[in-house]
Amino acid sequence: MKRKIPRLTRFELALWMGSLLTVLLSFLIFDREGYMSLVASLIGVSALIFCAKGHPIGQVLVVIFSFFYGVISYVCAYYGEMITYMGMSLPMAVASLISWLKNPYGDGAEVAVGRITRREKMLLPLLVTLVTVAFYFILRALGTASLPVSTLSVATSFLAVYMTMRRSPYYAVYYAANDVVLIVLWTIAAVKDSGYISVVACFAAFLANDIYGFVNWRRMERRQAAECAAAEQTGSQTLT
Repeated sequence: MKRKIPRLTRFELALWMGSLLTVLLSFLIFDREGYMSLVASLIGVSALIFCAKGHPIGQVLVVIFSFFYGVISYVCAYYGEMITYMGMSLPMAVASLISWLKNPYGDGAEVAVGRITRREKMLLPLLVTLVTVAFYFILRALGTASLPVSTLSVATSFLAVYMTMRRSPYYAVYYAANDVVLIVLWTIAAVKDSGYISVVACFAAFLANDIYGFVNWRRMERRQAAECAAAEQTGSQTLT
């Protein structure tokens, strides 16, 4: 973890500060009691800006966020979210952290962008189906609130954490899809308790960050590919 901390652009700083401000204001207006939700949300938006930069510190923050969010979900009887984050997202975030640490790029300020193999692309739909079906019956047995939405959240979460572990830019696409699902899920909760509007605002901020994360990772992917191609060309010219 002694890697160079990435420098944030003005846009990235504005996105980060804007996300933090959105979370804080929504808490002060609609909640004022759920301090654990506030802490989790602040950690979460901070994690996403560093994940968007491809730095491992983002995964450290994801591990912490997953724990807090799992506890919050348990309190709200969203057992699907609790099991997903505590039993899947958290351990896979640890696996992603290890993967990112083992695959640095350049000076270590970002991870080397990976690629999903053809075999993985063929097996992934089957894995997602098996995980989703298994979780559906588990969540139904637990009496999970908003079962269909919670089950859909499992599918998008699994795809997101898998892509993150494999260092694919598409991790952000599936996290964005998961953000939309969670906005719906917590809006349902907010109808009964306006305090959860702050959680809805949190995932709205997450959505903005994940959209930017995909854009930046695609930019990283193109730049790294171009630099590797240039290095290979220089090396071949040197040998000749």
